[in-house]
Amino acid sequence: MRIATWNVNSAKQRVPRLLPWLDERRPDVVCLQETKLADDAFLELLGDELAARDYEVAVHGEAAWNGVAILSRAGLDGVVAGLQGGPGFPHQEARAVSATCGGIRVVSVYVPNGREPGSEHYAYKLAWLASLREMVAAGPEATVVCGDMNIAPTDDDVFDPEAYVGQTHVTAPERAALAELQAVGLRDVVRDRWPDERFFSYWDYRAGMFHQDLGMRIDLILASAPVADRVRAAWVDRHARKGKGPSDHAPVIVDLDEAPDGDIGPVVPPPSAPAARRGSVKLPQAP
Repeated sequence: MRIATWNVNSAKQRVPRLLPWLDERRPDVVCLQETKLADDAFLELLGDELAARDYEVAVHGEAAWNGVAILSRAGLDGVVAGLQGGPGFPHQEARAVSATCGGIRVVSVYVPNGREPGSEHYAYKLAWLASLREMVAAGPEATVVCGDMNIAPTDDDVFDPEAYVGQTHVTAPERAALAELQAVGLRDVVRDRWPDERFFSYWDYRAGMFHQDLGMRIDLILASAPVADRVRAAWVDRHARKGKGPSDHAPVIVDLDEAPDGDIGPVVPPPSAPAARRGSVKLPQAP
């Protein structure tokens, strides 16, 4: 089984990239984030194309913002939209959908950004992660949580820790919340497979960040032991971030039981830009 996660940053804008990617990579289960479409609009846009590719679809969206989906050719049972009893801002947002696919409980998540440390958005982010943890802890043993976590787990997951001082995504409370989620028995399977490699999944559109490989690893696949033990390949599909009209995120792919493309490395193709010297580059949003 091939499982993938991808923040497409607008399903409507990404149709010319998404459908060919599905045909090329042929994932069995796909978790999408930031679809930015209400459910009916998503199905009207993509329903026929996905059905022609044998995908069943679970969507939980809203117009213009947020939105998550699961596409599955491995069955789609017990669909649950949202986090039951989870926090809202002020109302619950379309940030989680879960279903059982091929005997695995799959959760597609788009974690709140947090905007600024200490803000009400930041408090909401931490509360949302706590609610996600409670849901996963109460779920079945075979579980995988896929998505845009909006957290870089360690300093090794950003191009330069100095560039992120004072920013969200890297603060101790956020990382602690992510660690508490993993503590219910989830393993970061891509990092586990490539513990010493430098690779990212998100690059800002601005300032040539992608071409300079100035990114973050914030798109994760977290799997419980029964799933993690089946991993045969785990990698970032950087090719999908290249070319015309890409998302600012690349898909992350994990192969269970067998690896159709081989154990091909942490990021494909590998970046050509050398690592930037620490302290030499500022974030585009930095003052």
